[in-house]
Amino acid sequence: MPRPRKKRRREVNRVPRSDALLPEYDRRTVPEGLVTRRQLRDMGLSPGDNDGPVAILRCKLCATRPQWSCTHPTRGFLLRVDLAKSKRTPTLAQERALDQAMAARQTCGQCGRRFYICLSKKLGCCLECFDGTPVDPNSYMAPPASSTHRLAA
Repeated sequence: MPRPRKKRRREVNRVPRSDALLPEYDRRTVPEGLVTRRQLRDMGLSPGDNDGPVAILRCKLCATRPQWSCTHPTRGFLLRVDLAKSKRTPTLAQERALDQAMAARQTCGQCGRRFYICLSKKLGCCLECFDGTPVDPNSYMAPPASSTHRLAA
């Protein structure tokens, strides 16, 4: 007969909410002007002059424990919108460098076709070159008409 397993108790780091370093807000109670990084990204902004989070967005589990500070990894950090700046637009040289890097990952080493998806590093080529599986013509790009402009975007 197998032995019963011992239950391991995880150490809980509980901090009273009054001793928390940053103010904490439950969901739907966040004041105007504070947003998460994802919300900033959706607005087309970057953190800019924010030196760090100014408040914490509590996780769902901690909403049931109002006396304790939220220490879970699922908590969100809130930033000020008025200190955020608009995202930088990449220069043409940066876009070209990114396109060249993607071209290296998307181009078959044997047939030279550039696909819309990244090819497997393990295979080193497309499926048609590897084992003869026919490739859908809509899955790769037509070769460029001229050699002056090779940007995919």
